[in-house]
Amino acid sequence: MRIVCRLFAVVVAASTAAAGYLDMHVHTAGIGAGGSGAFVGAEMRGNVRFRFYLRAFGVSEEELEAEGDGLAIRRISAQVAESQQVARAVILAMDGVVADGDLDREATQFYVPNDFVATEVRRYDNLCYGASVNPYRHDALARLEQAKADGALLVKWIPNIMLFDPADPAIEPFYGKLVELDLPLLSHAGKEQAFADARDDFGDPRRLAFPLSLGVTVIAAHIATTGDSEGEDNFERILPMFDEYPSLYSEISSLTQVNKRNYLKRALEVPGLDRRLLYGTDYPLQFRLLVSPFWHFPDIRVGTAHLVNSIPNRWDRDVALKRAMGTPEHVFARSAELLDVERCLLRTDPP
Repeated sequence: MRIVCRLFAVVVAASTAAAGYLDMHVHTAGIGAGGSGAFVGAEMRGNVRFRFYLRAFGVSEEELEAEGDGLAIRRISAQVAESQQVARAVILAMDGVVADGDLDREATQFYVPNDFVATEVRRYDNLCYGASVNPYRHDALARLEQAKADGALLVKWIPNIMLFDPADPAIEPFYGKLVELDLPLLSHAGKEQAFADARDDFGDPRRLAFPLSLGVTVIAAHIATTGDSEGEDNFERILPMFDEYPSLYSEISSLTQVNKRNYLKRALEVPGLDRRLLYGTDYPLQFRLLVSPFWHFPDIRVGTAHLVNSIPNRWDRDVALKRAMGTPEHVFARSAELLDVERCLLRTDPP
Protein backbone atom coordinates (compact mmCIF):
# COMPACT_ATOMS: atom_id res chain seq x y z
CA MET A 1 0.00 0.00 0.00
CA ARG A 2 2.85 2.41 0.82
CA ILE A 3 4.36 1.83 -2.65
CA VAL A 4 1.00 2.49 -4.33
CA CYS A 5 0.59 5.73 -2.34
CA ARG A 6 4.11 6.82 -3.24
CA LEU A 7 3.46 6.17 -6.94
CA PHE A 8 0.20 8.11 -6.70
CA ALA A 9 2.00 11.03 -5.06
CA VAL A 10 4.54 11.18 -7.87
CA VAL A 11 1.79 11.13 -10.51
CA VAL A 12 -0.20 13.86 -8.73
CA ALA A 13 2.86 16.07 -8.25
CA ALA A 14 3.81 15.57 -11.88
CA SER A 15 0.42 16.88 -12.97
CA THR A 16 0.25 19.97 -10.77
CA ALA A 17 3.24 22.13 -11.70
CA ALA A 18 1.64 25.57 -11.75
CA ALA A 19 2.78 27.29 -14.93
CA GLY A 20 5.70 25.13 -15.98
CA TYR A 21 9.33 25.42 -14.97
CA LEU A 22 12.29 27.14 -16.62
CA ASP A 23 15.24 24.90 -17.50
CA MET A 24 18.15 27.31 -17.25
CA HIS A 25 20.88 24.96 -18.53
CA VAL A 26 20.34 23.70 -22.09
CA HIS A 27 23.14 23.35 -24.61
CA THR A 28 23.02 23.43 -28.38
CA ALA A 29 25.78 22.84 -30.90
CA GLY A 30 26.51 23.16 -34.58
CA ILE A 31 28.91 22.43 -37.39
CA GLY A 32 28.59 25.73 -39.24
CA ALA A 33 25.68 24.56 -41.39
CA GLY A 34 23.35 27.26 -42.64
CA GLY A 35 25.87 29.97 -41.87
CA SER A 36 25.53 29.61 -38.09
CA GLY A 37 29.20 30.27 -37.39
CA ALA A 38 29.23 27.41 -34.89
CA PHE A 39 31.88 24.71 -35.01
CA VAL A 40 33.29 21.71 -33.21
CA GLY A 41 37.08 21.62 -33.05
CA ALA A 42 39.00 18.95 -34.94
CA GLU A 43 40.06 17.08 -31.81
CA MET A 44 36.55 17.01 -30.40
CA ARG A 45 35.02 16.14 -33.78
CA GLY A 46 37.33 13.15 -34.00
CA ASN A 47 36.40 12.06 -30.50
CA VAL A 48 33.83 9.31 -29.95
CA ARG A 49 31.80 11.81 -27.92
CA PHE A 50 30.93 13.81 -31.06
CA ARG A 51 28.64 11.16 -32.61
CA PHE A 52 27.32 10.36 -29.18
CA TYR A 53 26.28 13.98 -28.60
CA LEU A 54 24.69 14.33 -32.04
CA ARG A 55 22.55 11.32 -31.25
CA ALA A 56 21.63 12.85 -27.89
CA PHE A 57 20.57 16.06 -29.68
CA GLY A 58 18.38 13.93 -31.94
CA VAL A 59 20.08 15.07 -35.14
CA SER A 60 22.55 13.66 -37.62
CA GLU A 61 25.41 15.45 -39.32
CA GLU A 62 23.63 14.93 -42.63
CA GLU A 63 20.44 16.56 -41.32
CA LEU A 64 22.38 19.57 -40.06
CA GLU A 65 24.10 19.96 -43.42
CA ALA A 66 20.74 19.83 -45.17
CA GLU A 67 18.67 21.99 -42.82
CA GLY A 68 21.21 24.11 -40.94
CA ASP A 69 22.34 24.15 -37.33
CA GLY A 70 19.06 25.75 -36.30
CA LEU A 71 17.53 22.27 -36.59
CA ALA A 72 18.93 21.28 -33.19
CA ILE A 73 17.27 24.28 -31.56
CA ARG A 74 14.01 23.62 -33.40
CA ARG A 75 13.94 20.09 -32.02
CA ILE A 76 14.64 21.32 -28.50
CA SER A 77 11.67 23.67 -28.80
CA ALA A 78 9.43 20.85 -30.01
CA GLN A 79 10.40 18.61 -27.10
CA VAL A 80 9.91 21.38 -24.54
CA ALA A 81 6.50 22.11 -26.09
CA GLU A 82 5.49 18.51 -25.38
CA SER A 83 6.55 18.72 -21.73
CA GLN A 84 3.88 18.97 -19.07
CA GLN A 85 6.41 20.24 -16.52
CA VAL A 86 8.89 22.53 -18.27
CA ALA A 87 7.51 25.56 -20.08
CA ARG A 88 10.74 27.20 -21.28
CA ALA A 89 14.43 26.53 -21.68
CA VAL A 90 17.47 28.81 -21.77
CA ILE A 91 19.58 27.91 -24.82
CA LEU A 92 23.25 28.56 -24.12
CA ALA A 93 25.77 30.02 -26.52
CA MET A 94 29.38 28.97 -25.97
CA ASP A 95 32.41 31.17 -26.55
CA GLY A 96 35.81 29.66 -27.17
CA VAL A 97 39.44 30.11 -26.26
CA VAL A 98 40.78 33.63 -26.81
CA ALA A 99 44.36 34.59 -27.67
CA ASP A 100 45.48 38.20 -28.16
CA GLY A 101 41.90 39.39 -27.84
CA ASP A 102 40.37 37.23 -30.58
CA LEU A 103 38.96 33.73 -30.94
CA ASP A 104 41.60 31.01 -31.17
CA ARG A 105 39.86 28.50 -33.42
CA GLU A 106 42.64 25.93 -33.19
CA ALA A 107 42.44 25.76 -29.39
CA THR A 108 38.63 25.88 -29.21
CA GLN A 109 36.80 22.57 -28.84
CA PHE A 110 33.23 23.84 -29.09
CA TYR A 111 31.87 27.19 -30.26
CA VAL A 112 28.31 28.47 -30.59
CA PRO A 113 28.06 32.22 -31.40
CA ASN A 114 25.85 34.58 -29.45
CA ASP A 115 24.17 36.08 -32.50
CA PHE A 116 23.20 32.65 -33.83
CA VAL A 117 21.53 31.63 -30.56
CA ALA A 118 19.92 35.03 -30.01
CA THR A 119 18.39 34.95 -33.49
CA GLU A 120 17.23 31.34 -33.37
CA VAL A 121 15.53 31.44 -29.97
CA ARG A 122 13.40 34.40 -31.03
CA ARG A 123 11.63 32.03 -33.40
CA TYR A 124 10.17 30.08 -30.46
CA ASP A 125 8.07 31.37 -27.60
CA ASN A 126 9.33 28.62 -25.27
CA LEU A 127 13.06 29.35 -25.64
CA CYS A 128 15.23 32.01 -24.02
CA TYR A 129 18.76 33.21 -24.72
CA GLY A 130 21.87 32.57 -22.66
CA ALA A 131 24.97 34.40 -23.92
CA SER A 132 28.64 33.45 -23.61
CA VAL A 133 31.55 35.90 -23.64
CA ASN A 134 35.19 35.10 -22.96
CA PRO A 135 36.38 38.00 -20.76
CA TYR A 136 39.69 38.21 -22.64
CA ARG A 137 38.08 39.29 -25.91
CA HIS A 138 39.17 42.79 -26.86
CA ASP A 139 35.51 43.79 -27.14
CA ALA A 140 34.23 41.73 -24.20
CA LEU A 141 32.40 44.61 -22.53
CA ALA A 142 30.68 45.61 -25.76
CA ARG A 143 29.64 41.99 -26.25
CA LEU A 144 28.05 42.00 -22.81
CA GLU A 145 26.14 45.15 -23.72
CA GLN A 146 24.94 43.50 -26.92
CA ALA A 147 23.96 40.33 -25.10
CA LYS A 148 21.81 42.32 -22.70
CA ALA A 149 20.24 44.26 -25.57
CA ASP A 150 19.45 40.98 -27.33
CA GLY A 151 17.61 39.63 -24.30
CA ALA A 152 20.19 37.38 -22.66
CA LEU A 153 19.11 36.08 -19.25
CA LEU A 154 22.63 35.11 -18.19
CA VAL A 155 26.22 34.63 -19.34
CA LYS A 156 27.61 31.10 -19.55
CA TRP A 157 31.22 29.99 -19.02
CA ILE A 158 33.13 26.73 -18.96
CA PRO A 159 36.55 28.04 -17.84
CA ASN A 160 37.98 24.50 -17.99
CA ILE A 161 37.73 24.48 -21.80
CA MET A 162 37.72 28.24 -22.45
CA LEU A 163 41.12 28.18 -20.73
CA PHE A 164 41.10 31.13 -18.39
CA ASP A 165 41.20 31.70 -14.65
CA PRO A 166 38.01 33.24 -13.19
CA ALA A 167 40.13 34.63 -10.34
CA ASP A 168 42.40 36.72 -12.60
CA PRO A 169 42.32 40.35 -11.34
CA ALA A 170 42.72 41.52 -14.96
CA ILE A 171 39.09 40.68 -15.69
CA GLU A 172 37.64 42.83 -12.90
CA PRO A 173 36.14 45.29 -15.45
CA PHE A 174 34.22 42.40 -16.99
CA TYR A 175 32.74 41.54 -13.62
CA GLY A 176 31.89 45.18 -13.05
CA LYS A 177 29.96 45.20 -16.32
CA LEU A 178 28.03 42.07 -15.30
CA VAL A 179 26.97 43.84 -12.10
CA GLU A 180 26.04 47.00 -14.01
CA LEU A 181 23.92 45.03 -16.48
CA ASP A 182 22.46 42.76 -13.79
CA LEU A 183 23.50 39.68 -15.75
CA PRO A 184 24.04 36.51 -13.69
CA LEU A 185 27.10 34.40 -14.46
CA LEU A 186 26.51 30.66 -14.94
CA SER A 187 29.98 29.16 -14.63
CA HIS A 188 30.93 25.52 -14.72
CA ALA A 189 32.42 24.43 -11.41
CA GLY A 190 34.22 21.19 -10.67
CA LYS A 191 35.77 18.68 -13.02
CA GLU A 192 34.80 18.83 -16.71
CA GLN A 193 34.28 15.37 -18.21
CA ALA A 194 32.30 16.09 -21.38
CA PHE A 195 35.19 17.22 -23.60
CA ALA A 196 38.41 15.82 -24.98
CA ASP A 197 40.67 18.00 -22.80
CA ALA A 198 40.15 20.33 -19.85
CA ARG A 199 42.08 22.49 -17.39
CA ASP A 200 40.25 21.39 -14.27
CA ASP A 201 42.18 23.72 -11.98
CA PHE A 202 40.12 26.49 -13.60
CA GLY A 203 36.99 24.69 -12.36
CA ASP A 204 38.01 25.12 -8.71
CA PRO A 205 34.90 26.69 -7.13
CA ARG A 206 37.07 28.88 -4.88
CA ARG A 207 38.16 30.77 -8.01
CA LEU A 208 34.62 32.15 -8.17
CA ALA A 209 35.19 33.97 -4.87
CA PHE A 210 36.65 36.89 -6.83
CA PRO A 211 33.53 37.76 -8.87
CA LEU A 212 31.37 37.06 -5.83
CA SER A 213 33.40 39.55 -3.80
CA LEU A 214 32.59 42.16 -6.46
CA GLY A 215 28.85 41.58 -6.23
CA VAL A 216 28.34 39.37 -9.29
CA THR A 217 25.43 36.93 -9.07
CA VAL A 218 27.19 33.63 -9.71
CA ILE A 219 25.46 30.34 -10.45
CA ALA A 220 28.10 27.65 -9.93
CA ALA A 221 26.94 24.83 -12.18
CA HIS A 222 26.33 21.36 -10.78
CA ILE A 223 27.25 22.42 -7.20
CA ALA A 224 30.87 21.75 -8.25
CA THR A 225 30.26 18.02 -8.14
CA THR A 226 33.14 15.72 -9.17
CA GLY A 227 36.85 16.35 -8.94
CA ASP A 228 38.98 17.95 -6.27
CA SER A 229 41.10 21.07 -5.89
CA GLU A 230 44.13 21.39 -3.64
CA GLY A 231 43.33 17.95 -2.23
CA GLU A 232 39.76 18.86 -1.26
CA ASP A 233 36.57 17.50 -2.81
CA ASN A 234 35.07 20.29 -4.95
CA PHE A 235 31.57 19.71 -3.60
CA GLU A 236 32.78 20.06 -0.02
CA ARG A 237 34.92 23.00 -1.09
CA ILE A 238 31.99 25.06 -2.37
CA LEU A 239 29.62 24.52 0.56
CA PRO A 240 31.15 27.12 2.94
CA MET A 241 30.96 29.68 0.14
CA PHE A 242 27.16 29.79 0.34
CA ASP A 243 27.49 31.27 3.84
CA GLU A 244 30.25 33.65 2.73
CA TYR A 245 28.55 35.04 -0.39
CA PRO A 246 24.81 35.81 -0.52
CA SER A 247 24.92 36.19 -4.33
CA LEU A 248 26.12 32.60 -4.85
CA TYR A 249 23.65 30.10 -6.28
CA SER A 250 23.98 26.71 -7.88
CA GLU A 251 21.80 24.34 -9.88
CA ILE A 252 20.95 20.66 -10.07
CA SER A 253 21.65 19.86 -13.71
CA SER A 254 23.52 16.57 -14.29
CA LEU A 255 23.06 15.44 -10.67
CA THR A 256 21.12 12.32 -11.65
CA GLN A 257 23.87 11.07 -13.96
CA VAL A 258 25.36 7.74 -12.94
CA ASN A 259 28.79 9.31 -12.45
CA LYS A 260 27.24 11.71 -9.90
CA ARG A 261 25.23 9.26 -7.84
CA ASN A 262 24.39 10.44 -4.32
CA TYR A 263 25.35 14.07 -4.96
CA LEU A 264 21.74 15.26 -5.17
CA LYS A 265 20.90 13.43 -1.96
CA ARG A 266 23.95 14.92 -0.24
CA ALA A 267 23.07 18.40 -1.45
CA LEU A 268 19.49 18.20 -0.21
CA GLU A 269 20.75 17.12 3.21
CA VAL A 270 22.79 20.35 3.62
CA PRO A 271 20.66 22.73 5.74
CA GLY A 272 19.46 25.69 3.70
CA LEU A 273 21.25 24.76 0.49
CA ASP A 274 17.99 24.04 -1.32
CA ARG A 275 17.18 27.77 -1.02
CA ARG A 276 20.15 28.53 -3.29
CA LEU A 277 19.49 25.89 -5.96
CA LEU A 278 17.95 26.33 -9.42
CA TYR A 279 16.53 23.82 -11.86
CA GLY A 280 18.42 22.77 -14.98
CA THR A 281 19.04 19.62 -17.01
CA ASP A 282 22.37 20.05 -18.84
CA TYR A 283 20.57 18.93 -22.02
CA PRO A 284 21.41 16.90 -24.07
CA LEU A 285 22.99 14.81 -21.32
CA GLN A 286 19.78 13.61 -19.66
CA PHE A 287 19.23 10.68 -22.03
CA ARG A 288 17.98 7.41 -20.57
CA LEU A 289 21.09 5.30 -19.94
CA LEU A 290 23.13 8.05 -18.28
CA VAL A 291 20.33 9.21 -15.97
CA SER A 292 18.32 6.01 -15.56
CA PRO A 293 16.26 6.04 -12.35
CA PHE A 294 17.44 2.49 -11.76
CA TRP A 295 20.89 3.85 -10.83
CA HIS A 296 19.36 5.46 -7.76
CA PHE A 297 18.32 2.54 -5.59
CA PRO A 298 17.69 2.61 -2.66
CA ASP A 299 16.99 6.36 -2.73
CA ILE A 300 13.89 5.64 -4.80
CA ARG A 301 11.76 2.51 -4.82
CA VAL A 302 11.53 0.01 -7.67
CA GLY A 303 7.96 0.97 -8.50
CA THR A 304 8.85 4.66 -8.59
CA ALA A 305 11.81 3.95 -10.86
CA HIS A 306 9.58 2.06 -13.28
CA LEU A 307 7.04 4.88 -13.28
CA VAL A 308 9.70 7.52 -13.94
CA ASN A 309 11.30 5.42 -16.65
CA SER A 310 7.96 5.07 -18.44
CA ILE A 311 7.59 8.84 -18.94
CA PRO A 312 8.28 9.56 -22.64
CA ASN A 313 9.30 13.23 -22.50
CA ARG A 314 12.87 13.70 -21.27
CA TRP A 315 12.10 16.95 -19.42
CA ASP A 316 9.13 15.40 -17.64
CA ARG A 317 11.24 12.36 -16.83
CA ASP A 318 14.00 14.57 -15.42
CA VAL A 319 11.59 16.50 -13.20
CA ALA A 320 9.90 13.31 -12.01
CA LEU A 321 13.20 11.67 -11.08
CA LYS A 322 14.53 14.70 -9.21
CA ARG A 323 11.19 15.14 -7.48
CA ALA A 324 11.14 11.47 -6.47
CA MET A 325 14.62 11.94 -5.00
CA GLY A 326 13.30 14.66 -2.71
CA THR A 327 13.89 17.90 -4.62
CA PRO A 328 11.51 20.55 -3.22
CA GLU A 329 9.14 22.38 -5.54
CA HIS A 330 10.79 25.74 -4.84
CA VAL A 331 14.01 24.49 -6.45
CA PHE A 332 12.17 23.83 -9.71
CA ALA A 333 10.53 27.25 -9.54
CA ARG A 334 13.63 29.27 -8.66
CA SER A 335 15.14 29.46 -12.15
CA ALA A 336 12.27 31.64 -13.33
CA GLU A 337 12.37 33.65 -10.10
CA LEU A 338 16.09 34.48 -10.19
CA LEU A 339 16.41 35.04 -13.93
CA ASP A 340 14.58 37.87 -15.66
CA VAL A 341 12.32 35.58 -17.65
CA GLU A 342 10.04 38.50 -18.58
CA ARG A 343 12.81 39.67 -20.95
CA CYS A 344 12.32 36.40 -22.79
CA LEU A 345 8.60 37.02 -23.14
CA LEU A 346 8.80 40.61 -24.37
CA ARG A 347 11.19 40.15 -27.30
CA THR A 348 10.29 40.53 -30.96
CA ASP A 349 10.57 37.87 -33.63
CA PRO A 350 13.55 37.92 -36.03
CA PRO A 351 13.08 39.18 -39.58
